[in-house]
Amino acid sequence: MEEIQHSHVQVRGVKLHVAEIGTGPKVVVFLHGFPEIWYSWRHQMIAVAKAGYRAIAIDFRGYGLSDHSPEPEKTTFNHFSDDVVALLDSLSINKAFLVGKDAGVFPAYMIGASCPEKVAGIITMGVPFMLPGPSMSQIITANLPKGFYTVRWKEPGRAEADFGRFDVKTVIRNIYILFSGSELQIAADDKEIMDLVDPSTPLPPWFSEEDLSVYAGLYENSGFRTALRVPYRSMEIDCGITNPKITAPALLIMGEKDYVLKFPGMEDFVRSGQVKDFMPNLEIEFMAEGNHFVQEQLPEQIERLQTSSDDGGPIDADGQMMEVRFWIK
Repeated sequence: MEEIQHSHVQVRGVKLHVAEIGTGPKVVVFLHGFPEIWYSWRHQMIAVAKAGYRAIAIDFRGYGLSDHSPEPEKTTFNHFSDDVVALLDSLSINKAFLVGKDAGVFPAYMIGASCPEKVAGIITMGVPFMLPGPSMSQIITANLPKGFYTVRWKEPGRAEADFGRFDVKTVIRNIYILFSGSELQIAADDKEIMDLVDPSTPLPPWFSEEDLSVYAGLYENSGFRTALRVPYRSMEIDCGITNPKITAPALLIMGEKDYVLKFPGMEDFVRSGQVKDFMPNLEIEFMAEGNHFVQEQLPEQIERLQTSSDDGGPIDADGQMMEVRFWIK
């Protein structure tokens, strides 16, 4: 990881931590979810840079080494998406590929729908197209059991009390173990989400103790204040985008063993192609052994991201044929 350079960039009143590698003319911006951080993209950043791209991964405001908002309790997904656009402007980047995972997909979708001129292509993992607002809240919380983690963590103070019983490293360990499974994480009425993990359960084989220490150090710095606010307590806040349509070339990668596919209606939304109503130039790739952390679990199966002028790709804003894909072994 020593090749990756780190800096802070002032955007919209906060300093964002920016990790960067590569000097190519084309830029890939990686957007993390929770409990992830810039480090979640360590494998892809190096691979993309070796393929000739400039790779940038950020910590969203309130995460890791980035500043919190002046009023963290008012942070929304709009802050995240606006920060990414402002970062591109600050770095004099006219257009970039956006790669998002988990909650990181929502800023990518928002930018793709509202600022298409900024987007060369979009690759998302783990969550298909949806935008923050009442309809997303309905999908993520209203139709799921009251013991499900998104429902529990939406309640102010509940996750804080749950997490507060443990050190940060144990909280991250437990979440990685839980979210690596294929079943929904549902606690009984007299239990909390952290209680679902047997302390003797080992980490997933693709997630080392060293990785865990990196995550723990970053979350010890930032705490969970913003991380619980966005995504869990801001999903229902309307992002202000009406009649969304993303025309950029796009790829959705879903693990067949990702618990997100168990959300009511989610798998049918993807497999039936309904998602393409919002993203007409979308390709969908299922990875047979993939779980919710597919980019960390199976990095060797994601060889490179590339653009080409081959026939068969969607047409970009400049009228050139462009194809965006991860090569899957």
